[in-house]
Amino acid sequence: MAREFEIRREVELPATPEQVWAAVATGAGTASWLFPTGEGEPHEVGEVWAGHTVTAFDPPHHYAVQAQGPDGSVFNALEYIIEARDGGTAVLRYVHSGIFTDDWDTQYDAVGQHTDFYLHTLGQYLRYFDGRPVTYVAAEGPEASKAPRAFDPLRRELGLPGPGTPGDPVRLALPGLDPLDGVVDYAAPNFLGVRTADGLYRFYGRNAFGAPVGLAHHLFAPGADQEKTELAWRAWLDGLYA
Repeated sequence: MAREFEIRREVELPATPEQVWAAVATGAGTASWLFPTGEGEPHEVGEVWAGHTVTAFDPPHHYAVQAQGPDGSVFNALEYIIEARDGGTAVLRYVHSGIFTDDWDTQYDAVGQHTDFYLHTLGQYLRYFDGRPVTYVAAEGPEASKAPRAFDPLRRELGLPGPGTPGDPVRLALPGLDPLDGVVDYAAPNFLGVRTADGLYRFYGRNAFGAPVGLAHHLFAPGADQEKTELAWRAWLDGLYA
């Protein structure tokens, strides 16, 4: 049965409102911490961009979009309210609302946990990589990675004893790629973030929500080869869960 949901968060970010706006309201920005949402950027209320209609557009303070179902109900809506703070920082008030149609509790839990991870990644992007061109790569594990404890071998392969702790060193060599050499910047039961000198590496234990383990990386090294990198990480996941 369809049922409404709402996720609210408030985070302080190490950036000006203009920098936050560029990160949340442009295609290049969202690819740097969330995932690619569209090409270019919207410009006015009523415009349809990235599959959503813009419902608020007041740079750099208020941005909102929504998508409607065939019956006219709003099944997905995002709102960003950005306020300046002293010292060149900003507070972001974020609201994600809409309708879940199946397994409401699991979907709500999954979206809430993903939201916390995404907003943390937004802060890391703004602090360390703001404005740098990004290459986004993503891969999903095989069916075997849906198993209840499937996230554990991924952490072990990265050299982490248990869930890890921010600051823990991580090193991994993948055939055909430069070694991953960084530190944990986010550690939770179902999510792991690693920051290197030129990228934000995100690992998702979506097996906790009935889906395969996955990864999505935001690479800021010039000339990163998206296809080659995705193939290497997909092969790594396939080998990990063979």
